[in-house]
Amino acid sequence: MDLQDQLKNLFPDHKPSEETEKETPKSDIWLQDDPIICKYEKRKGKPITILEGYTGADKDFKLLAKELKQKLSVGGSFKNDSIIIQGDYRDQIMSILKEKGFNVKRVGG
Repeated sequence: MDLQDQLKNLFPDHKPSEETEKETPKSDIWLQDDPIICKYEKRKGKPITILEGYTGADKDFKLLAKELKQKLSVGGSFKNDSIIIQGDYRDQIMSILKEKGFNVKRVGG
C-alpha cells in the first residue's frame, strides 16, 4: 500500500486536484554533441584521469569537476580546459557522465 492509497483511506471525501507529473531533473550544465574524451595517464608515477573536449562555458565545466570530485571522494583540479582527477576512475566517471546525458569516449588502455 503506497502513500496515495493510505491518504485515500484517511480522507475518502477528498477529491485530488490535478496531479503533477514527475519531471526528470534537468542538469544546469550544457550538453554537447561531441564526446568528452576520458583518458588515463601517469604523472610522477601516480595515476590520473583526464577529461577533455568540453566546448561549453568554463563555469559549467568547473561545476562538473566539483560534482565529480564530490561523488568520487577524490582530489582533482580544473586546468587548461581539462579536468584532472587523482586516480584511475575512468569507468565510474564515464557512467556518471552517461547518466547526465553526455557522450563519452574512452582513450588509451
